[in-house]
Formats: sequence, C-alpha cells, structure tokens
Amino acid sequence: MAENTENTEVLDEINLSDPSLYFNRELSLLEFNVRVLAQAKNEDLPLLERLNYLCISCSNLDEFYEVRVASVIQLASIDPCATMSDGLNAQEQLDAIAPKAHEFVSEQYRVLNELLIPQLAKENIRFIRRHKWTDKQREWLKIFFHEELLPILTPVGLDSAHPFPRILNKSLNFIISLTGKDAFGRNSGRAILQAPRALPRIIQLPSEETGSGQYDFVFLSSIIHAFVDELFNGMTVKCCHQFRVTRNSDLFVDDDAIDDLLNAVEGELAMRNYGDEVRLEIDADCTEGTVEFLAKRFGITEDQVFLVNGPVNLSRVQEISSLVDRPELKFPPYTPSTPSQLGRNKNYFDAIKNQDILLHHPYESFAPVVEFIRQAAQDPDVLAIKQTLYRTSTDSPIVNALLKAAQAGKEVTVVIELRARFDEKANITLAAKLQDAAVHVVYGVVGYKTHAKMCLVVRKEGKQFKDYVHLGTGNYHPNTARFYTDYGLFSNNHELGEDVRKIFVQLTSLGKVTKLNKLLQSPFTLHKGLLEKIEREIGIAKKGKPAKIIFKVNSVVEDKLIQALYRASQSGVEVKLIVRGICSLRPGIKGVSENIEVRSIIGRFLEHTRVYMFENGGDPEVYCASADVMSRNMFNRVEACFPIEKKQLKTRILDDLAAYLKDNASSWIMQSDGSYIQSVAEGDVYQVQKALMEQYSAN
Repeated sequence: MAENTENTEVLDEINLSDPSLYFNRELSLLEFNVRVLAQAKNEDLPLLERLNYLCISCSNLDEFYEVRVASVIQLASIDPCATMSDGLNAQEQLDAIAPKAHEFVSEQYRVLNELLIPQLAKENIRFIRRHKWTDKQREWLKIFFHEELLPILTPVGLDSAHPFPRILNKSLNFIISLTGKDAFGRNSGRAILQAPRALPRIIQLPSEETGSGQYDFVFLSSIIHAFVDELFNGMTVKCCHQFRVTRNSDLFVDDDAIDDLLNAVEGELAMRNYGDEVRLEIDADCTEGTVEFLAKRFGITEDQVFLVNGPVNLSRVQEISSLVDRPELKFPPYTPSTPSQLGRNKNYFDAIKNQDILLHHPYESFAPVVEFIRQAAQDPDVLAIKQTLYRTSTDSPIVNALLKAAQAGKEVTVVIELRARFDEKANITLAAKLQDAAVHVVYGVVGYKTHAKMCLVVRKEGKQFKDYVHLGTGNYHPNTARFYTDYGLFSNNHELGEDVRKIFVQLTSLGKVTKLNKLLQSPFTLHKGLLEKIEREIGIAKKGKPAKIIFKVNSVVEDKLIQALYRASQSGVEVKLIVRGICSLRPGIKGVSENIEVRSIIGRFLEHTRVYMFENGGDPEVYCASADVMSRNMFNRVEACFPIEKKQLKTRILDDLAAYLKDNASSWIMQSDGSYIQSVAEGDVYQVQKALMEQYSAN
C-alpha cells in the first residue's frame, strides 16, 4: 500500500500538461529528416541508394515547408498568441525552425558536393560542370539547346508592360541581369526565364558523339546558364541565377460552406501552384541586390531565403537512379513471398474461410490483395464489394478489378477520399472513371477524411450471406506496397464483417453511429478505447504484476494519449514506442517518463505499420490500425483499428515487435531533448529489416 501511495503523490505533484514535457512537432519532423539524411552519409549502403536518401530528404523538406511551415505562418497571422503543447506560439516556432532548417540544407549540399559527387565520379558516374566541358561536349549541348530547349523557352523582360510573371510552386526559374537595349529600345535590366516542368533536369551525354563516359551527365540548369545569352539578341547577359519558390500547398476547403465536395476540391486544386510563398531557394553565387529584389517581390523574410551551392531542385537528381544501370550500386533485388494458403490457383474464399491470414508487406507480396478483389469480381456467388481508396496507383489493378465487378453486374461501392494530400487530382480522375462504370462512388464525410483501409466482399453461400474482409494499415497501392511496411488481415469472422459493414453504412448514408463488436473506430471509439487499455495496464502494474505497452506508429503527438503514457510510466508500466517520424513525447524524464523508450527505425523500407500492443496481465492484446497517435487520426478522420485474435498471427506480430526492439544497426534512440542517437551494436549486428527479408524471402 505504501508503494501505491507514493505513486499517487508523484501523480499529484507533476503537471502532465507542463509544456516542458513536450517536444515541438515541427522540430521533431525536422529531426526525422536528419535521420533520413544520415542514410546518405552511411558508407555501408550502396552508393546510388545513398543518393536516393539525399533526394528523399529534399522532397520531405519541400513538403515540410509546403504544409507544416505554411500552416504555422498562417497561424501566426490568424492567432499569434495560440500555443502548442510545448508552449511555443507560432512565431516562436518559426524562429526555432529557421536555424535548424538552414543548417539542414547546408548539410544536404555538403553531402552532395563533398561526399556523393566525388564518390560517384570514382564509379565513373559524373556530373560535368560548365567550365569542364570539352569542345565536343559543348558543341553537342549547344545543338541540344537549339533543338530541344530554345523552341519552348520564353524569357520575360521585366518592365511596365511585362510585370513579374506568376511563378509555379517548386518550378525551376532563372533571374537574368542584362545590359543594352532590345529591338524596341527597351532596357529593363532584368528578365525571368521559367524552365518548363516537362523538361528533364538531368541530361545524359551520348558517349559516341561527345567522347564522354557512359554515365556523364549535365544539369539542365548548366545548359541554360551556358547558352542563355542566345535568348537576348543584341543584349549582354551580366549574370544568370537559378531560383525556386515553395508555396503553401495545403488545400483549404470550408466544411461549413460545401455543397459539392468534388467541385470544392477541384476549385482549390487550380490554386495550389500559386499559394502564398513560404520559401525561396537561390543560387549561392547570386548578388546581394538580386537576392533582395526576389525576396521583396515574394514577400519573403530573411529566414525564408536559402542560398544553395548546387541545383535548387535537388530532389530531381533522383532521376539518376533510373538512368544508371549499375545493380552493384543499388540494393539487391528482393522478391517477396506469398503465404502457401494463397498460392497459385487457390480459391481465396476457401482459404480465408479456413483461417485468418495475415500479410506483412513488403516482405510478403501485395499481389494476394489484388487477387482477392479480382476473384471477387469473377466469382458468380459474390454479390457486393465495398472498398475504401485513399491513395492508389494511376493504373491500379485493384481499380480494374472493381470496374470488371461492376460490369459483371455486382453491387460495387467505393469510398474515395478526395482530400488525400497531393493525390487529390488523381482521386478526382479515379472517381470519374469508376462512376462511368456504374460504381457507386462516395466521397466520404465532409469534415472527416476517410483514412480507413477496408474491403468487404459479400458472398452468398447456399442460403446464407458470408462476409469476407481485408483490413490494413496501409493504402491499396501496389507500388508503395513494395517499399512501405504494412500489415493486412484477411478474415471471414462474422463480427468483423458486421463491423466493417456498419462503417460503410456510416460513410454512405446519414445514419447514426452504431456499436461495433470488435473494431475501434475514429472519430468515435478509438481514442477512448486506447485510453482505457492504457489505464487497464496501469491498474495491472499497481497490483505488482508485469505490465507492458508497445506502440509501433508513424507519429506520437496527441496530448491525452501522451499523458496517459506518462501516467503508465509513473506507475511502473514498461512502455516501448517505435515511432518512425514525429514524437512530441519526451522519454527519460525523471519522475515522468523513465520507463519509456522511443526508437526510430530508418532502413531500406519506410516503416508504416501501426500496431498497438497491451500485455494485459499475460494475455496480450494486439491491434493493427490505419491511425497514428495524432489528434487528426483520433478526431478528424474515419479510421479502423482491428484486433489480431488468432494466436498464431498474434505471436507473429509480437515476434516482429521484439525484432524491432532488438535492432542495433538501424535504430535511433530518442533523447529527452528531442534529439536522436543512432544505436551502436554491441556484439552481433542485428538489422530488423534485413532479418525479416531473410525470414520471408521467396528466393
């Protein structure tokens, strides 16, 4: 009893809402990108994969500014006094982001120029700068400029009749300083040249015509710089500098004023390329006067200006991977396996009827998910298919199967989330394609993104209707399923099927919420359910019994769940968090989070599974979900969290979690200040993704 009293006193003394107990989510996201960039410096990885990691860190930073920084800037103008859980208001967040972002960008270009380019050159993969072109290379590039570039380039001289042009989001542009007069006697002094997006950013030199090596490349920006004077006949180009503007790309759809969600999203998409400016990247050699001119023109502060030593559109360097055929400089090919129950020529409905089947992508193939829907489309006993689609590929085999099902006269309903960020246009096109085939298309619920990953197949067997479901932690996207780790469950369980049907009814009708048998669902029961399970674990710990919680998610941000995990730690519950990206919880704080460990796994595959495990007094409960520990997932999205109940499948996931916690090669351990330290192997090296590849490999 004395021990319980002491714990109660600790709980009473410490305010778990204290801002010092939280790490800013934006700074945490920057920390994630630091870990990604570290992969580009890891000499144990294949060289071209290291270049890919650099490019991924660049595209991640683009999105960080397009969405996260843009939202903080908006908040600063709307409600400057509003604070986050960590106590920072919007301007304080921007002040904290700026130096870290500048330091990060400087490191990106250092890695490119000092590490990767020299090491690529040793492998005879070279980026040829202008001042090193041979006469043959220059002659070929001049012809290329005249034949491939000149016809589609449109420089705009700046004067009263030619105002500063609208600059597309993240496009490659040049500002050119000129002297002399044009054919009409004008002398503006400056011009803007926009590089069409259709142009490749890297040009491979043909060895037979230029005497170049097999993999000699030139940046598009270098070609334009070299021959830009030919666009200004009779004038002299003093200097030419590349620049790029990043804009607010988050769509704003007023939920209270929507009559037609499709039209609202389409209207916003038209403006995405011209949102408010949030970042300006310029060639580091640009003159101070030109930098000031551009910054003033875009309304950009000094903190938002980045002077870079290399191509401003660095993420496009990723094109190199597809141009260079050097398998030894890339990850070895991996062939995922397929469970024996779902092998070739197997009837999936018979297999699922016999037992629940768990898939772990990309170690196991995504093909069975496609085959499940394909067989449902062809099976004469299948009457209806209901499916959610958040993101999928442009030529998705799943969509093709759904179209065939509708053409075969089956009842097909698809819930498409039009507001899936950066996939809005593709989803609008997809919706039209499905509607043309008489598929019932629903756009979800206004104000709540439909993020759940569910498929329900209704089959008539004899005189009974049987439900077959697939529930997953990731999107129905065959391409990303090769690189994202996710779980998927096939089941014929009646209660699961009933739950999934009820959620589809919620999404397609205007009915009230009905009680579910097994699933936890946002925005109704998931948050409350997780809190209750954490409290149950606390109660077990207070009885002196072993108690443990493991979450494997992408982000941990939501305040109430963080506070519950703090209380669990204070009560002696062992808490292990495997968090790929953002984590606002601070581990290792005395009296608060000493029993919490946070680790991040960065490897060949992007960790995407969401798993919630509760020890439950020796009878573990394991849930997989489409939701992370974020407010948006808990309260502003439709999410599905499903139990893994079959002992064999539960054991598999528990073993997987143990393997992730064992990793000592690709794990990063979070410190109380929000920074991460990469784990160092003591003894045998254990890399979880490599181990799982070996375990599941079909080779």
